[in-house]
Amino acid sequence: MSAFTNHVTGILDQATPSLVALSHRIHAHPELKYQETQSSAWTAGLLSDAGIAVDFGVADLETAFVARAGRGPLHLSICAEYDALPYVGHACGHNIIAAAAVGAGLILAPIADDLGITVSIMGTPAEEGGGGKIHMLDRGVFDGVHASMMVHPAPVNALKPRVSAVSHFEVRCEGHESHAAAAPQLGVNAADALTIAQVAIGLLRQHLSPTDQVHGIVLKGGDAANIIPAHTVADWMVRARTVDELIALRPRVERCFEAGALATGATVMFHDECPTYTHMDHDEELVALYREHAESFGLIYDGDITFSTDMGNVSLAMPSIHPTIAIETGGAVNHQPEFAAACINASADRAVRNGALGMAMTAISAATGVTRERLLQRGGYLRQQNIV
Repeated sequence: MSAFTNHVTGILDQATPSLVALSHRIHAHPELKYQETQSSAWTAGLLSDAGIAVDFGVADLETAFVARAGRGPLHLSICAEYDALPYVGHACGHNIIAAAAVGAGLILAPIADDLGITVSIMGTPAEEGGGGKIHMLDRGVFDGVHASMMVHPAPVNALKPRVSAVSHFEVRCEGHESHAAAAPQLGVNAADALTIAQVAIGLLRQHLSPTDQVHGIVLKGGDAANIIPAHTVADWMVRARTVDELIALRPRVERCFEAGALATGATVMFHDECPTYTHMDHDEELVALYREHAESFGLIYDGDITFSTDMGNVSLAMPSIHPTIAIETGGAVNHQPEFAAACINASADRAVRNGALGMAMTAISAATGVTRERLLQRGGYLRQQNIV
């Protein structure tokens, strides 16, 4: 390990200004899922400028890429995210994720052959409800990869955040228009169908497990106050601790919408907006390696946080880690505007550097220690082995 210490610190010292600039640039130009044209190009460009070969548009996804270095038998991937949220921009800190992933790639690429590894920095679009990593898994981009990692900013340092399985789906209720005053009896109120469903879900919550969560928004509730609403649209998410628990929970939620349709005479339709996100299986050995290095430069891992991510699907396909890295937010949490503002402060810039360093050192330890043989014996991921 000591043989690579000077290299790691030297590369990181040199690259940090460019990495921070990348983080701030992505933050200033938020792009939604599958629209990250500039963000993906800037992220890949920093790798390409360092002489790392980049394959763009992988998995038939315009904003996905793989930058690959080394020809060693142990294949490690580092995932970059760069999509933003509607209205609140980079309130989940994907600008930090992208820059940290690039930093780890810049450190590892020149020494990949010395380590006996292949390293792939993967630009994974549409984590916010698009399932980019799942499509990349299904389309072979992760084939042959032995282990994968990424870091995520949060208000706390958490080594193994609780990652819930989640379904994202659209609900459409269809009724029949009529004049709300002259002939309301001729209308079928699709908005009432949604209202009844939300009341039913509220009552259902008493009987859910503490680890189950159900939440949604109405996107379209009608067109005018004096027209009985005939077409309503809502976005909903159902979360559970595991995929099996999610499979059991979702029909109970759907029945609430069906009850609203039955009561009003409307019809209801469901449409999955992306593949199911699974829970996450954190690889204990890789977590321990990451912790050792993160604590060596001052991070204290004593926090806990819950969210969902398509990195869960990756973790069920291969050994993976997804620790969070704390930034100073003044009490704000992910997906709040105040968190977005914090994602370019001094602590966020430190998180870029620390995230890159933590992942790079974890990769070096995995490549030079006992973890290497375990990963190689397990074999690289193949699509036909995918269980999700």
